[in-house]
Order: sequence, then structure tokens, then C-alpha cells
Amino acid sequence: MNKLITFIICMVMSLTQVNAQTFPSGPVKLVVPLTPGSGADTAARIIAKYLTKVWQQPVVVENKPGAGGLIGTAAVVNAEANGQTLLFQSVTFATNPATYKKLPYEYSKPPVNVSYLGDTPYVLVTSPDGPYKSIKDIVSAARAKPGEIPFASVGVGSSTHFAAEYFIQAAGIKMNHIPLKGGPEAIQEVMSGRIAFCMASLSTALGQIKGGRLLALGIASKSRSSAAPEIPTIAEQGFPNFDMSLWFGLWAPNGTPAVVVNKINGDIAKALQDPEVREAYSKVGIDPKVISAEEFNKYVKEEISRYQKIAATAQIEQQ
Repeated sequence: MNKLITFIICMVMSLTQVNAQTFPSGPVKLVVPLTPGSGADTAARIIAKYLTKVWQQPVVVENKPGAGGLIGTAAVVNAEANGQTLLFQSVTFATNPATYKKLPYEYSKPPVNVSYLGDTPYVLVTSPDGPYKSIKDIVSAARAKPGEIPFASVGVGSSTHFAAEYFIQAAGIKMNHIPLKGGPEAIQEVMSGRIAFCMASLSTALGQIKGGRLLALGIASKSRSSAAPEIPTIAEQGFPNFDMSLWFGLWAPNGTPAVVVNKINGDIAKALQDPEVREAYSKVGIDPKVISAEEFNKYVKEEISRYQKIAATAQIEQQ
């Protein structure tokens, strides 16, 4: 009996090693549940380029936007649990449980938290030709016309919606939410002057800011960004401790073998230390960070709790 148990254990260990050694066995799909040009899309394409070289298999980014990212998430949840299909998502993964009554997965079988990749601060942007030249100007206008001044997001319950609501709650004002389809559309509306402001990720808006097509009024993180140190933080402008960033992570279908998850986690950690990847992320305002899987699990839980509180105050809800 003991020999049989030993044999079974050895066989399982052998198969486990083979799974780790042979992954990936073909093209890997990174599903981004947001539009092309979004912060997550930009971050995904940078990491996909690196992993393609390391894994010697095509790592293809596939955009599946819609329903606050749930369409793309569902595609990964229903994929085979072998690591060949992965979800590259933003903080929206944490905002969705605070927004939607029904998710495309059971709470008992959520996607596996694979790896944290990095973050980029939100930046409050407006039209350079518009009437708002400071955070104070927007707050004053909103107080003069409660609920009338419009702000944009990439959809109800999106991370940009939550970031804006976080600011609105901190300022104690009321504004008119205009949900749009994606980051580029929201930025275009702001540039046109039809919308007062939006909270965009710095990685998405940095080019337009440097090109003078957007005016950045404040960085949402507690500290200034090394990618744009000239932009003051919102915290500096009368909102102490104001701190919110757009972060990115990687998930796999529930049931993906632990050895495959660990291999992906390890390869992502190596990627984030690669000078070429770090430079590419830095250029678009993303700060790469390596944290353990345990830390990532804890962080995701804390973020979900944080956004549930914001959603309750703002009465953000989707069916």
C-alpha cells in the first residue's frame, strides 16, 4: 500500500513538472476587457511583447470591452483552465463586485489572482481652452450649480467613474455624470469643452497633456508622478490624504494548476525588472511593482471593500 501511495505521489509530481516545463504549449491570449488605447490595453501590449520573447510563443492581446469589463472577464472565466487564456484587467476587477449584483462567476469560483503589474495615477484633466484653470475652479462651479456641471467616465461603475466620485465626495459637491464608451471618447469630449473634466489614467492622457491638448489640474496619487512631476497632486490643493491610482493585474481561470500560475507569476516578476519593460512603462506613466501572490490577494480584497464604500455613498449600481 505504501509503495502504491509513493508511486501515485511520484506520478503526480512528474505530471506537475511536465505542466510547468511545457507551458505555454501554444499561443497565449491576453484578454483585455477594455477598449484599445485604454491604460490596461497599453500595459498589456508592453508585457505581451516581452512574454512573446521569453515563452517563444505568440502572446496576443484581444480586446473584449463592454459591461464594465464583464464581457471580457466572462470569456476568461469560461476558458480552459490551462493558463493559455489570461485576463489582463485594471482596478475595474475590484470595482465590479461593488457595482454589479451579478458577476459572470460564482463567488466560490472566482478567477485566480496571478500577479500585480503596476499602477499609474489618475489625473484630473480639462480643456485648456475651457473656464477651469484649477481644482478650485471646478469645485466653485459645481457648488454654484449643484448637479449641473458634467464630468465624463468610461461607463457607470468604471474605475474612472469611481475615481471621479471619490473626488466629488471629498469635495462635498454634486455633478452630472456622463458615461461614455471608452477612455479615448471621454478625453475627446473633455478636449472639445463639452465636458468639464474626467479622471483619466496618466498612461492614457500623458500624450495629450504634453501636447497641450489637455490641461492637467491634479494628480490623484498622494505623491507627484515621476512621469509628469510638474503636475501638482490633488492632495496639495486642499484635499489632504487624497490618494487613488489605476492599477493593473493578471488573472487566470479558476482551476488553473498552481505550477502554471506560479510560473506565470515568476515570469511577470522577471518582466517587471527588465530594463526595456520598465522604460516602456515609465514612458506612459506606469510604475511597475513586484509583489507576492499573497500580497496581491490581500490587496484585491482591500480594494473591493474600498470601492464598495464609495459605491454605497454615490449609489452606483448596475443590474
